[in-house]
Amino acid sequence: MTTAPTVRFLDRTTPPHIVTLILMAGISALNMSIFLPSLNQMTADFDTTYATMQLSVSAYLAATAVMQVFIGPLSDKIGRRKVMIGGLAIFVLATMGAYFATTVETFLIFRILQAAVASGMALSRAIVRDMVPQDQAASMIGYVTMGMALVPMIGPTIGGVLDQFFGWHATFLFLAAVGVAVMLLCILDQGETVRDGGMSFGDQIAGYPALFASPRFWGYALCMAFGSGAFFALLGGASFIAEGVFGMSPIMSGFAIGAPAVGYAAGNFISGRYAVRFGVNAMALTGMLLTSGGLGVSLVIALLGYQSPLLFFGFCLFLGFGNGLMLPNATAGLLSVRPHLAGTASGLGGALMIGGGAALSQFAGGLLTLETGTLPLQWIMFVTSLMAVLCILFVIWRGRVIET
Repeated sequence: MTTAPTVRFLDRTTPPHIVTLILMAGISALNMSIFLPSLNQMTADFDTTYATMQLSVSAYLAATAVMQVFIGPLSDKIGRRKVMIGGLAIFVLATMGAYFATTVETFLIFRILQAAVASGMALSRAIVRDMVPQDQAASMIGYVTMGMALVPMIGPTIGGVLDQFFGWHATFLFLAAVGVAVMLLCILDQGETVRDGGMSFGDQIAGYPALFASPRFWGYALCMAFGSGAFFALLGGASFIAEGVFGMSPIMSGFAIGAPAVGYAAGNFISGRYAVRFGVNAMALTGMLLTSGGLGVSLVIALLGYQSPLLFFGFCLFLGFGNGLMLPNATAGLLSVRPHLAGTASGLGGALMIGGGAALSQFAGGLLTLETGTLPLQWIMFVTSLMAVLCILFVIWRGRVIET
Protein backbone atom coordinates (compact mmCIF):
# COMPACT_ATOMS: atom_id res chain seq x y z
CA MET A 1 0.00 0.00 0.00
CA THR A 2 1.50 3.34 -1.04
CA THR A 3 -1.28 5.75 -0.14
CA ALA A 4 -3.28 6.31 2.99
CA PRO A 5 -6.72 4.66 3.09
CA THR A 6 -9.89 6.70 2.83
CA VAL A 7 -10.76 8.41 6.11
CA ARG A 8 -14.13 9.94 6.94
CA PHE A 9 -14.49 12.00 10.12
CA LEU A 10 -16.90 10.58 12.73
CA ASP A 11 -17.22 7.35 10.75
CA ARG A 12 -15.98 4.41 12.79
CA THR A 13 -15.98 2.12 9.74
CA THR A 14 -12.85 3.98 8.50
CA PRO A 15 -9.50 4.65 10.25
CA PRO A 16 -9.50 7.56 12.71
CA HIS A 17 -9.18 11.10 11.40
CA ILE A 18 -5.88 12.87 12.00
CA VAL A 19 -7.65 15.19 14.48
CA THR A 20 -8.58 12.16 16.56
CA LEU A 21 -5.02 10.83 16.40
CA ILE A 22 -3.68 14.19 17.56
CA LEU A 23 -6.06 14.29 20.51
CA MET A 24 -5.39 10.65 21.44
CA ALA A 25 -1.69 11.41 21.73
CA GLY A 26 -2.24 14.94 23.02
CA ILE A 27 -4.23 14.00 26.11
CA SER A 28 -1.32 11.79 27.21
CA ALA A 29 1.05 14.73 26.86
CA LEU A 30 -1.41 17.05 28.59
CA ASN A 31 -1.73 14.76 31.60
CA MET A 32 2.05 14.59 31.88
CA SER A 33 2.69 18.32 32.05
CA ILE A 34 -0.39 20.37 32.93
CA PHE A 35 0.03 20.25 36.72
CA LEU A 36 3.79 20.92 36.85
CA PRO A 37 3.37 24.60 37.85
CA SER A 38 1.35 23.36 40.86
CA LEU A 39 3.96 20.99 42.32
CA ASN A 40 5.22 23.44 44.94
CA GLN A 41 1.69 24.31 46.12
CA MET A 42 0.68 20.64 46.16
CA THR A 43 3.75 19.89 48.28
CA ALA A 44 2.52 22.41 50.85
CA ASP A 45 -1.13 21.27 50.73
CA PHE A 46 -0.24 17.62 51.27
CA ASP A 47 2.35 18.57 53.93
CA THR A 48 5.10 16.56 52.26
CA THR A 49 8.48 17.11 50.63
CA TYR A 50 9.17 18.19 47.06
CA ALA A 51 11.02 14.91 46.43
CA THR A 52 7.92 12.94 47.46
CA MET A 53 5.63 15.14 45.39
CA GLN A 54 7.98 14.78 42.43
CA LEU A 55 7.07 11.08 42.41
CA SER A 56 3.86 12.22 40.72
CA VAL A 57 6.09 12.76 37.68
CA SER A 58 8.64 9.94 37.91
CA ALA A 59 6.31 7.22 39.28
CA TYR A 60 3.72 8.17 36.66
CA LEU A 61 6.35 7.83 33.94
CA ALA A 62 7.46 4.46 35.34
CA ALA A 63 3.87 3.20 35.31
CA THR A 64 3.50 4.50 31.77
CA ALA A 65 6.62 2.58 30.73
CA VAL A 66 5.29 -0.68 32.20
CA MET A 67 1.93 -0.18 30.51
CA GLN A 68 3.54 0.43 27.14
CA VAL A 69 4.87 -3.13 27.18
CA PHE A 70 1.33 -4.53 27.46
CA ILE A 71 -0.57 -1.96 25.41
CA GLY A 72 1.17 -2.91 22.17
CA PRO A 73 0.61 -6.70 22.28
CA LEU A 74 -2.89 -6.27 23.69
CA SER A 75 -3.88 -3.89 20.89
CA ASP A 76 -2.33 -6.21 18.29
CA LYS A 77 -4.58 -8.97 19.68
CA ILE A 78 -7.95 -7.32 20.47
CA GLY A 79 -7.65 -4.12 18.43
CA ARG A 80 -6.55 -0.51 18.88
CA ARG A 81 -10.09 0.78 19.40
CA LYS A 82 -11.01 -1.30 22.46
CA VAL A 83 -7.71 -0.64 24.19
CA MET A 84 -7.90 3.11 23.58
CA ILE A 85 -11.47 3.54 24.81
CA GLY A 86 -10.82 1.35 27.87
CA GLY A 87 -7.70 3.30 28.73
CA LEU A 88 -9.56 6.59 28.57
CA ALA A 89 -12.34 5.29 30.83
CA ILE A 90 -9.79 4.25 33.49
CA PHE A 91 -8.06 7.62 33.12
CA VAL A 92 -11.25 9.59 33.80
CA LEU A 93 -12.03 7.58 36.94
CA ALA A 94 -8.44 7.88 38.21
CA THR A 95 -8.44 11.63 37.59
CA MET A 96 -11.51 12.08 39.74
CA GLY A 97 -9.84 9.95 42.41
CA ALA A 98 -6.83 12.29 42.35
CA TYR A 99 -9.18 15.27 42.64
CA PHE A 100 -10.78 13.91 45.84
CA ALA A 101 -7.53 12.63 47.38
CA THR A 102 -6.82 13.95 50.90
CA THR A 103 -3.37 12.40 51.44
CA VAL A 104 -0.29 12.33 49.27
CA GLU A 105 -0.30 8.50 49.29
CA THR A 106 -3.85 8.36 47.93
CA PHE A 107 -3.07 11.01 45.36
CA LEU A 108 -0.01 9.12 44.11
CA ILE A 109 -2.00 5.88 43.75
CA PHE A 110 -4.58 7.57 41.53
CA ARG A 111 -1.85 9.49 39.71
CA ILE A 112 -0.22 6.18 38.78
CA LEU A 113 -3.58 4.81 37.59
CA GLN A 114 -3.85 7.83 35.31
CA ALA A 115 -1.07 6.21 33.26
CA ALA A 116 -3.82 4.26 31.47
CA VAL A 117 -4.14 7.28 29.18
CA ALA A 118 -0.64 6.53 27.86
CA SER A 119 -2.32 4.10 25.47
CA GLY A 120 -2.86 7.15 23.28
CA MET A 121 0.89 7.66 22.81
CA ALA A 122 1.65 4.13 21.64
CA LEU A 123 -1.54 3.54 19.69
CA SER A 124 -1.57 6.80 17.72
CA ARG A 125 1.83 5.84 16.29
CA ALA A 126 0.88 2.20 15.70
CA ILE A 127 -2.32 3.25 13.92
CA VAL A 128 -0.35 5.48 11.56
CA ARG A 129 1.97 2.57 10.79
CA ASP A 130 -1.11 0.36 10.20
CA MET A 131 -2.24 2.82 7.55
CA VAL A 132 0.88 3.80 5.55
CA PRO A 133 4.48 2.60 4.83
CA GLN A 134 7.67 3.79 6.57
CA ASP A 135 8.55 7.16 4.99
CA GLN A 136 4.91 8.19 4.76
CA ALA A 137 4.50 7.08 8.38
CA ALA A 138 7.34 9.39 9.44
CA SER A 139 5.67 12.26 7.64
CA MET A 140 2.23 11.55 9.09
CA ILE A 141 3.61 10.98 12.60
CA GLY A 142 5.37 14.32 12.21
CA TYR A 143 2.08 16.08 11.54
CA VAL A 144 0.33 14.19 14.37
CA THR A 145 3.02 15.07 16.89
CA MET A 146 3.23 18.65 15.60
CA GLY A 147 -0.39 19.07 16.58
CA MET A 148 0.27 17.16 19.80
CA ALA A 149 3.10 19.57 20.59
CA LEU A 150 0.58 22.37 20.97
CA VAL A 151 -0.78 20.54 24.02
CA PRO A 152 2.37 20.59 26.22
CA MET A 153 3.03 24.11 24.93
CA ILE A 154 -0.22 25.42 26.37
CA GLY A 155 -0.81 22.72 29.01
CA PRO A 156 1.48 24.08 31.74
CA THR A 157 0.16 27.57 31.00
CA ILE A 158 -3.41 26.37 31.48
CA GLY A 159 -2.36 24.58 34.66
CA GLY A 160 -0.61 27.69 35.95
CA VAL A 161 -3.67 29.87 35.31
CA LEU A 162 -6.04 27.36 36.94
CA ASP A 163 -3.74 27.06 39.96
CA GLN A 164 -3.32 30.82 40.31
CA PHE A 165 -7.05 31.59 40.29
CA PHE A 166 -8.83 28.38 41.40
CA GLY A 167 -6.23 26.12 43.02
CA TRP A 168 -4.63 22.94 41.74
CA HIS A 169 -7.82 20.87 42.13
CA ALA A 170 -9.31 22.72 39.16
CA THR A 171 -6.58 21.27 36.95
CA PHE A 172 -7.82 17.74 37.61
CA LEU A 173 -11.44 18.67 36.94
CA PHE A 174 -10.27 20.08 33.61
CA LEU A 175 -8.37 16.85 32.85
CA ALA A 176 -11.44 14.71 33.61
CA ALA A 177 -13.61 16.82 31.29
CA VAL A 178 -11.06 16.55 28.48
CA GLY A 179 -10.82 12.79 29.05
CA VAL A 180 -14.58 12.36 28.64
CA ALA A 181 -14.57 14.47 25.47
CA VAL A 182 -11.72 12.50 23.84
CA MET A 183 -13.33 9.19 24.82
CA LEU A 184 -16.58 10.19 23.10
CA LEU A 185 -14.62 11.24 20.01
CA CYS A 186 -12.85 7.86 19.88
CA ILE A 187 -16.16 6.02 20.23
CA LEU A 188 -17.58 7.95 17.28
CA ASP A 189 -14.53 8.18 15.00
CA GLN A 190 -11.90 5.53 15.73
CA GLY A 191 -12.30 2.70 13.26
CA GLU A 192 -10.27 -0.45 13.81
CA THR A 193 -6.97 -0.62 11.87
CA VAL A 194 -5.70 -4.04 12.99
CA ARG A 195 -6.38 -6.44 10.14
CA ASP A 196 -7.57 -10.05 10.32
CA GLY A 197 -8.34 -9.90 14.02
CA GLY A 198 -4.80 -9.20 15.16
CA MET A 199 -2.24 -11.70 16.48
CA SER A 200 -2.41 -14.13 19.38
CA PHE A 201 -0.16 -13.63 22.39
CA GLY A 202 1.58 -16.86 21.39
CA ASP A 203 2.40 -15.36 18.00
CA GLN A 204 3.58 -12.19 19.75
CA ILE A 205 5.93 -14.12 22.02
CA ALA A 206 7.20 -16.16 19.09
CA GLY A 207 8.06 -12.92 17.31
CA TYR A 208 9.95 -11.36 20.23
CA PRO A 209 13.32 -12.99 19.50
CA ALA A 210 13.36 -11.54 15.99
CA LEU A 211 12.58 -8.09 17.38
CA PHE A 212 15.07 -8.31 20.23
CA ALA A 213 17.78 -9.64 17.94
CA SER A 214 17.55 -6.68 15.61
CA PRO A 215 20.37 -4.16 16.23
CA ARG A 216 18.40 -1.56 14.29
CA PHE A 217 15.45 -1.90 16.71
CA TRP A 218 17.74 -1.25 19.69
CA GLY A 219 19.47 1.61 17.90
CA TYR A 220 16.20 3.39 17.18
CA ALA A 221 14.75 2.59 20.63
CA LEU A 222 17.80 3.86 22.52
CA CYS A 223 18.00 6.96 20.34
CA MET A 224 14.41 7.71 21.34
CA ALA A 225 15.17 6.93 24.99
CA PHE A 226 18.24 9.15 25.27
CA GLY A 227 16.88 11.93 23.07
CA SER A 228 13.60 12.25 24.94
CA GLY A 229 15.40 11.55 28.24
CA ALA A 230 16.70 15.09 28.21
CA PHE A 231 13.11 16.34 28.03
CA PHE A 232 11.92 14.07 30.83
CA ALA A 233 14.81 15.23 32.98
CA LEU A 234 13.59 18.77 32.35
CA LEU A 235 10.11 17.75 33.50
CA GLY A 236 11.60 16.50 36.77
CA GLY A 237 13.44 19.72 37.57
CA ALA A 238 11.67 22.52 35.69
CA SER A 239 9.18 23.42 38.41
CA PHE A 240 11.90 23.67 41.07
CA ILE A 241 14.13 25.74 38.80
CA ALA A 242 11.37 28.08 37.66
CA GLU A 243 9.97 28.84 41.12
CA GLY A 244 12.80 27.89 43.47
CA VAL A 245 15.86 29.12 41.57
CA PHE A 246 14.38 31.93 39.47
CA GLY A 247 11.41 32.92 41.70
CA MET A 248 8.78 32.79 38.94
CA SER A 249 5.01 32.79 39.55
CA PRO A 250 2.87 29.73 38.63
CA ILE A 251 1.64 31.46 35.46
CA MET A 252 5.13 32.45 34.33
CA SER A 253 6.42 28.99 35.27
CA GLY A 254 3.75 27.53 33.00
CA PHE A 255 4.93 29.65 30.08
CA ALA A 256 8.57 28.75 30.72
CA ILE A 257 7.98 25.01 31.08
CA GLY A 258 6.00 25.06 27.84
CA ALA A 259 8.83 26.76 25.91
CA PRO A 260 10.43 23.55 24.51
CA ALA A 261 7.13 22.64 22.88
CA VAL A 262 7.46 25.67 20.59
CA GLY A 263 10.64 24.17 19.18
CA TYR A 264 9.04 20.72 19.16
CA ALA A 265 6.16 21.94 17.00
CA ALA A 266 8.60 23.54 14.55
CA GLY A 267 10.67 20.35 14.39
CA ASN A 268 7.57 18.25 13.79
CA PHE A 269 6.45 20.57 11.00
CA ILE A 270 9.81 20.24 9.23
CA SER A 271 9.72 16.47 9.76
CA GLY A 272 6.29 16.30 8.20
CA ARG A 273 7.48 18.29 5.18
CA TYR A 274 10.84 16.65 4.52
CA ALA A 275 10.94 13.14 6.02
CA VAL A 276 10.04 11.49 2.72
CA ARG A 277 12.66 13.51 0.83
CA PHE A 278 15.64 13.01 3.16
CA GLY A 279 14.78 9.76 4.94
CA VAL A 280 14.21 8.93 8.59
CA ASN A 281 17.84 8.42 9.59
CA ALA A 282 19.13 11.74 8.26
CA MET A 283 16.27 13.61 9.91
CA ALA A 284 16.80 11.90 13.28
CA LEU A 285 20.56 12.57 13.20
CA THR A 286 20.06 16.23 12.31
CA GLY A 287 17.62 16.62 15.18
CA MET A 288 19.94 15.20 17.80
CA LEU A 289 22.97 17.14 16.54
CA LEU A 290 20.97 20.36 16.91
CA THR A 291 19.78 19.36 20.38
CA SER A 292 23.24 18.47 21.70
CA GLY A 293 24.72 21.60 20.13
CA GLY A 294 22.16 23.95 21.67
CA LEU A 295 22.29 22.31 25.09
CA GLY A 296 26.09 22.33 24.95
CA VAL A 297 26.15 26.08 24.37
CA SER A 298 23.66 26.57 27.21
CA LEU A 299 25.88 24.52 29.55
CA VAL A 300 29.00 26.50 28.64
CA ILE A 301 27.21 29.80 29.29
CA ALA A 302 26.06 28.53 32.71
CA LEU A 303 29.57 27.32 33.57
CA LEU A 304 30.84 30.82 32.79
CA GLY A 305 28.49 32.15 35.48
CA TYR A 306 25.63 33.53 33.38
CA GLN A 307 22.23 32.24 34.50
CA SER A 308 18.78 33.65 33.87
CA PRO A 309 15.34 32.19 33.10
CA LEU A 310 15.53 33.59 29.55
CA LEU A 311 18.86 31.86 28.85
CA PHE A 312 17.93 28.56 30.50
CA PHE A 313 14.46 28.09 29.06
CA GLY A 314 15.36 29.85 25.80
CA PHE A 315 18.04 27.28 24.95
CA CYS A 316 15.53 24.54 25.78
CA LEU A 317 13.96 25.45 22.43
CA PHE A 318 16.83 23.45 20.87
CA LEU A 319 15.79 20.50 23.02
CA GLY A 320 12.25 20.71 21.68
CA PHE A 321 13.26 21.36 18.07
CA GLY A 322 15.71 18.46 17.92
CA ASN A 323 13.25 16.03 19.46
CA GLY A 324 10.62 17.27 17.03
CA LEU A 325 12.88 16.16 14.20
CA MET A 326 14.13 12.96 15.81
CA LEU A 327 11.11 11.32 17.46
CA PRO A 328 8.75 10.94 14.45
CA ASN A 329 11.55 9.58 12.28
CA ALA A 330 13.12 7.26 14.86
CA THR A 331 9.61 6.01 15.69
CA ALA A 332 8.84 5.28 12.04
CA GLY A 333 12.14 3.44 11.71
CA LEU A 334 11.51 1.41 14.86
CA LEU A 335 8.00 0.41 13.76
CA SER A 336 9.29 -0.69 10.36
CA VAL A 337 11.94 -3.10 11.67
CA ARG A 338 9.22 -5.76 12.01
CA PRO A 339 6.01 -4.25 10.53
CA HIS A 340 3.81 -7.19 11.61
CA LEU A 341 4.78 -6.39 15.24
CA ALA A 342 4.16 -2.64 14.98
CA GLY A 343 2.10 -2.48 18.16
CA THR A 344 4.61 -4.51 20.13
CA ALA A 345 7.55 -2.49 18.81
CA SER A 346 5.75 0.74 19.67
CA GLY A 347 5.04 -0.48 23.18
CA LEU A 348 8.55 -1.74 23.85
CA GLY A 349 10.14 1.35 22.34
CA GLY A 350 7.83 3.54 24.40
CA ALA A 351 8.65 1.56 27.54
CA LEU A 352 12.37 2.10 27.05
CA MET A 353 11.85 5.76 26.28
CA ILE A 354 9.53 6.57 29.16
CA GLY A 355 11.15 4.18 31.66
CA GLY A 356 14.47 5.87 31.08
CA GLY A 357 12.71 9.19 31.35
CA ALA A 358 11.25 8.22 34.74
CA ALA A 359 14.70 7.44 36.08
CA LEU A 360 16.20 10.65 34.69
CA SER A 361 13.28 12.69 35.99
CA GLN A 362 13.69 11.44 39.55
CA PHE A 363 17.49 11.66 39.31
CA ALA A 364 17.39 15.27 38.10
CA GLY A 365 14.85 16.30 40.72
CA GLY A 366 16.97 14.76 43.48
CA LEU A 367 20.16 16.55 42.42
CA LEU A 368 18.79 20.06 42.23
CA THR A 369 19.24 22.45 45.14
CA LEU A 370 19.34 26.21 45.47
CA GLU A 371 23.12 25.95 45.74
CA THR A 372 23.63 23.91 42.55
CA GLY A 373 21.24 26.00 40.48
CA THR A 374 20.59 24.68 36.99
CA LEU A 375 23.94 22.96 36.34
CA PRO A 376 23.10 19.33 37.28
CA LEU A 377 20.08 19.37 35.00
CA GLN A 378 22.03 20.95 32.15
CA TRP A 379 24.75 18.30 32.39
CA ILE A 380 22.15 15.50 32.31
CA MET A 381 20.37 16.96 29.27
CA PHE A 382 23.61 17.50 27.35
CA VAL A 383 25.08 14.04 28.00
CA THR A 384 21.87 12.16 27.16
CA SER A 385 21.48 14.07 23.89
CA LEU A 386 25.05 13.09 22.91
CA MET A 387 24.19 9.45 23.62
CA ALA A 388 21.22 9.76 21.24
CA VAL A 389 23.57 11.01 18.51
CA LEU A 390 25.74 7.90 18.96
CA CYS A 391 22.71 5.61 18.78
CA ILE A 392 21.40 6.98 15.48
CA LEU A 393 24.95 6.92 14.05
CA PHE A 394 25.01 3.22 14.93
CA VAL A 395 21.74 2.68 13.05
CA ILE A 396 23.16 4.45 9.99
CA TRP A 397 26.38 2.39 10.18
CA ARG A 398 24.40 -0.84 10.59
CA GLY A 399 22.30 -0.01 7.54
CA ARG A 400 25.43 0.48 5.42
CA VAL A 401 26.92 -2.81 6.65
CA ILE A 402 23.75 -4.69 5.68
CA GLU A 403 23.69 -3.09 2.24
CA THR A 404 27.30 -4.05 1.54
